[in-house]
Amino acid sequence: MITLSLCFFGGILISFFNYFFDNLIYTNFLLTKVVGFILFFFFSITFIQYQIERYILLKVKVLYDEFYTEGSSLNKNLLKKDAQSLTRSIQNFAKESKLEIELLKVKDNYRKEFIGNVAHELKTPLFTVESYILTLLEGAVEDEDLRNKYLQKAAQSIDRLNHIVNDLDLITKFEAGIASIQNERFDLIVLIDEVLGLMEIRAKERKIDLTFEKPIDNDTLWVEADRKRISQVITNLVVNSLKYGVNGGTTEITIGFLSKQKILVRVIDNGNGIEEKHIPRLFERFYRIDKARNRDGGGSGLGLAIVKHIIEAHKEKIYVQSTFGVGSEFSFSLSKTK
Repeated sequence: MITLSLCFFGGILISFFNYFFDNLIYTNFLLTKVVGFILFFFFSITFIQYQIERYILLKVKVLYDEFYTEGSSLNKNLLKKDAQSLTRSIQNFAKESKLEIELLKVKDNYRKEFIGNVAHELKTPLFTVESYILTLLEGAVEDEDLRNKYLQKAAQSIDRLNHIVNDLDLITKFEAGIASIQNERFDLIVLIDEVLGLMEIRAKERKIDLTFEKPIDNDTLWVEADRKRISQVITNLVVNSLKYGVNGGTTEITIGFLSKQKILVRVIDNGNGIEEKHIPRLFERFYRIDKARNRDGGGSGLGLAIVKHIIEAHKEKIYVQSTFGVGSEFSFSLSKTK
């Protein structure tokens, strides 16, 4: 097609210049041919370049239309620009596509890990219940003391199973936007005192000193939030601190002021601390730093994940700072009210 076009337009061009130069006084045959050749040469180069660029752009456009995904930085207007700009655009498109593929791989690995963790967490209490019941069915039911002991153990495992399922259900509702926050005005100091009162026995069992440093000259501190959910947040953070604290250590709750309208609730301990590599994943569901050790302490493995969802549902921030071997601090912000 390009050859036929060149022959056609080239013939017209040469004929025109032959006619034009033959009618000039100061011209000759050689000059006519040289000028015609030069003009035909530049015309051919320009025409071929145009056709090649047009062919490439059309092919790229077909590929783009076929694989185009919404949100890509490659847009159709760029197809009209020069080849260098087009090349950069295609490279950016390929880079973004590679990042999307890598993100999908990370999500797939997370999904597999999450499913494995769920299966493990549910399997442990189910296996315990099954073992006790089978033992009773095989004849231990006749022993009243043993029967009561095994039934109590089975009931504890069922409670843990219910706890895991309820926590999973709560997280799912937050992620789906079903769970709502019921804001109300309440005294945060009173709430913290209530939580610490419930945690007092557990702290004594762990030989950990549990304290609350109240704001100076503040007997009351009114906030606007979901009282039930904030109580759950503080409880989860304190339980987590006691679980990973050291005998004879301390867990302290303090309240700081970020601004006139924002406060910061801090839960600080001098426990084992957390290695830096674990900190980015602390709020993932079922993520455990020491998988061999911390399942013995019970719990669903969803405490910090729930904390994060509740705080974010309040449009607030949660923070974590930890030094391995020194201790950890978890804190979150809340809005004050009068």
